[in-house]
Amino acid sequence: MADKEYDCIIVGAGPAGLGAGLYAARDRAKTILLEKFYPGGQINTTDRIENYPGYAKISGPDLTNLMLEQVKSFDGEVKTSAEVTKLSRREDGRIEVACDEDVYVGRVVILTPGSSYRNLGVPGEDAFRQAGAGVSYCGTCDAPFFKDKVVVSVGGGNTAVEETLHLAKYAKKVIMVHRRQEYRATQVLVEELMGKVNAADSNIELRLDATVTAIEGKDRVEQAVIKNVKTDQTETVACDGVFIFVGMVPNTGFLKGFVELTEAGFIKCDTAYLRSNVPGVFVAGDCRIGAAMQLVTAVADGVNAAMWMKQYLRDRTWWDAPLSDSLSPGQW
Repeated sequence: MADKEYDCIIVGAGPAGLGAGLYAARDRAKTILLEKFYPGGQINTTDRIENYPGYAKISGPDLTNLMLEQVKSFDGEVKTSAEVTKLSRREDGRIEVACDEDVYVGRVVILTPGSSYRNLGVPGEDAFRQAGAGVSYCGTCDAPFFKDKVVVSVGGGNTAVEETLHLAKYAKKVIMVHRRQEYRATQVLVEELMGKVNAADSNIELRLDATVTAIEGKDRVEQAVIKNVKTDQTETVACDGVFIFVGMVPNTGFLKGFVELTEAGFIKCDTAYLRSNVPGVFVAGDCRIGAAMQLVTAVADGVNAAMWMKQYLRDRTWWDAPLSDSLSPGQW
């Protein structure tokens, strides 16, 4: 079977991949997006998006469909149920992408496999993580939907503290659960949190040395079971939602040995031009180091990668050039 050749192969059709696909295809590059499951990624589980510029409110699936149709309108190809298993760089500089029984060859590859939220793995978590049921992994995304309600937040790292402080701007009360006494977050964030906790008008309560062991309710979250890890005592707290901030898992296992990854599995790159350590391979979205983990920034990453692709195709020596403030898309 002959290899399928493209100017640009995009691995993943989430927001970053769709953003890259739109710009690459619109620039008349022969483009294909290879998606393991179905386009949209995590935003497909979101029933209301209110922080994407230009839309007062839109559902994740609706936004995905609009972006997908845009890509296709410029002849971008999208192949679903296409799991990429291996990548390699040929002697001529092109990138070979193995997918099921097919082999695709691209002048450029943009990696956008995204990442997944780390789960607590407790009863009720999966049942209520459907759109609007009360389990969330993003306070920045969903805090406004819990205005004047009671929520539980779980975690003790930087993201957990930042997101808990954000939740407190909307919720009537936030019960923050952390399995230790000490936080993994930076000291400045811990000081900000404790300042809020100790304020006279505080709406944040702490449950330290504790874990959430179950999330309960009928059609949506109604309560959470919290267990003290030292005493084994449990309490059931009434709440309207549970926010889980225990980390992200990048979907990069298939890339080990091909591009350079951090210990946690995020793809290393220069965050200005989004170049990986493999010439011709860009990275965009939540799978990379330094990602903001937001819908709009993932799309922007994909756009940037597609635009820098043109610079690489014009001059392959650019890949090894140091970061410079003298080169920007407007100065090509």
